[in-house]
Amino acid sequence: MSNQADTIGLFDRAILIRATGDAVLKLNPRQLIRNPVIFTTEIIALLVTVVGVHEVVIGQAAAFSLVIAIWLWITVLFATFAEAVAEGRGRVRADALRRARSDTMAKLILDPRDRTLFKPTPAPELHKDDLVLVETGDIIPSDGEIIEGIASVNESAITGESAPVIREAGGDRSAVTGGTQVVSDFLVIRITAEPGSTFLDRMIALVEGAERRKTPNEIALDILLAGLTLIFVIAVATLPGFAAYSHTHLSIAVLAALFVCLIPTTIGGLLSAIGIAGMDRLIRFNVVATSGRAVEAAGDVDALLLDKTGTITFGNRMASAIYPVPGVDERLLAEAAAFASLGDETPEGRSIVTLMRDRYQIETKLPTNATLVPFSANTRVSGIDSGGRSWRKGAVDSVLKLAGGIPPAAFTEAVSRIARAGSTPLALAVDGQLLGAIELKDIVKPGIKERFADLRRMGIRTIMVTGDNRITAAAIAAEAGVDDVIAEATPQDKLGYIRKAQEEGRLVAMCGDGTNDAPALAQADVGVAMQTGTQAAREAGNMVDLDSDPTKLIEIVEIGKQLLITRGALTTFSIANDISKYFAILPAIFVATYPGLQALNVMGLTSPRSAILSAVIFNALIIVVLVPLALRGVKFRAVGAAALLRRNLLVYGLGGIVAPFVGIKAIDMILTAFHIFT
Repeated sequence: MSNQADTIGLFDRAILIRATGDAVLKLNPRQLIRNPVIFTTEIIALLVTVVGVHEVVIGQAAAFSLVIAIWLWITVLFATFAEAVAEGRGRVRADALRRARSDTMAKLILDPRDRTLFKPTPAPELHKDDLVLVETGDIIPSDGEIIEGIASVNESAITGESAPVIREAGGDRSAVTGGTQVVSDFLVIRITAEPGSTFLDRMIALVEGAERRKTPNEIALDILLAGLTLIFVIAVATLPGFAAYSHTHLSIAVLAALFVCLIPTTIGGLLSAIGIAGMDRLIRFNVVATSGRAVEAAGDVDALLLDKTGTITFGNRMASAIYPVPGVDERLLAEAAAFASLGDETPEGRSIVTLMRDRYQIETKLPTNATLVPFSANTRVSGIDSGGRSWRKGAVDSVLKLAGGIPPAAFTEAVSRIARAGSTPLALAVDGQLLGAIELKDIVKPGIKERFADLRRMGIRTIMVTGDNRITAAAIAAEAGVDDVIAEATPQDKLGYIRKAQEEGRLVAMCGDGTNDAPALAQADVGVAMQTGTQAAREAGNMVDLDSDPTKLIEIVEIGKQLLITRGALTTFSIANDISKYFAILPAIFVATYPGLQALNVMGLTSPRSAILSAVIFNALIIVVLVPLALRGVKFRAVGAAALLRRNLLVYGLGGIVAPFVGIKAIDMILTAFHIFT
């Protein structure tokens, strides 16, 4: 999906065509009233249109009024077009997700006591609590919880990650998502979603922006823009009286043009597009945000809590060492461990083969006459039978039952030492003879220490929370490079830490994947649930990371800051832009009555009419010019607030003043060259 996202051009032809039609539909006042500035501009455009038509009816020269009306309508259309383009990019991503959902036929289990009795049923007809059987090669028909089985699942249709992941009944890896595919073994799944309310359905709705709500900052800015609009309504309403006093004629078209050019139409037209584009940029990083509020909050986060298992560590434990019993050669144990794991496609099994190959240079191949013994929840062992011999590895107590007798003291000590270190011991036996132990260690995800250092430089404190004992937790924390650790943590401990930090005025982000993380994810200002986690975790968070990468918070924070910076930059540009337009219109209107105002006509515009029309045209065109910036966003740089303010004023404040001088003068010169209203 991320590859699809990256190939969408800033102005894709298909998006532009659809956005053009959508822009016209958005002229509906019931939709446009959510944007007070542009709604007011539409009302003014309608008024000037009516005036122009009336002038035609009574035989007056109406060309100027109608041209002004046309450009006012174009201004409104460009504003709705900017929003439509931003939404259109989301629809393209939604269509890509929709293609991942096909008319899958599910195997609806008729008798819970016998999973072999099932009825082929279209996936859309499944309901909550239905039981389905999913076998090798089958598409998982809907969201659910595994109640039986363990299998490798290909989630690339959802996450873009090519490597299959292990899903099994019980624990924090029991949630599955509709549209993913089982590539080995089988699963019995209890459906947890009604038709139309699956995770994929919610993703599509969110990506399309159907459930997007304005953030507090957007609402505050809307209030500010509405306030400025009201001020200029009063200001422009007083001009006719002033004009009458000074014997200056001001037509409704002139007053309308003046009003629209003075109110902050630039930021008003781009505000919605900026918010939609912020959520759209998250999708490019395979993160789905359920609210714009979460995106903004991410820009101000200063503390991050991370669950250890599955978040900082892989969760799938990897082989790290072997311990032979006395009298058994270490290489013999290594060869047996590799051979016993050849048919084990779990991450743990593959890691054993990899360790033996890398550390002991052992290369083994699966014999053609070998019989694979898959892992079973009942036996808790797996292995291979070949040539009348058997190789078994698995839980220590299960293997010891197969081997019989009392294990050597050295073996028992090795198993105890592995357990105290927070690792998992496996026992290995060949033909019923105990050979030794294999240590499976919870591995810290590669590169995570450097990423946490980046977060630290951004002023974000990282805290690892885990239910492990303090010794194990401290070892993992040191390896991962987090700033602090909360060991032996309960869900209440996580929740209490977040509430305390929030009471201190800090914004807290939480990354987690388990059901026990759900309360903390719900309480956090930014709750990032891992896609590989449980249904409860995904529903509690306000963001879902489809790649299940906790360090993705760096990109999330940067996008949040980028959204805030972009909005601030374009607001600065818009206000500065309006200041310049004053110099284009006000002197031109009254210069005939007050020749002294010619000194303020610094643009040297040809006539009052060309000045007004030039300003109106520029006012419309600048919205389109700034659409790419609103969609792409202002580049984030890790600088202080003072430096950011200086850059805003220098680049966007100065740019907002200079651009109208250049643009309006250029349009005036074109109008003059063609003798249009000069």
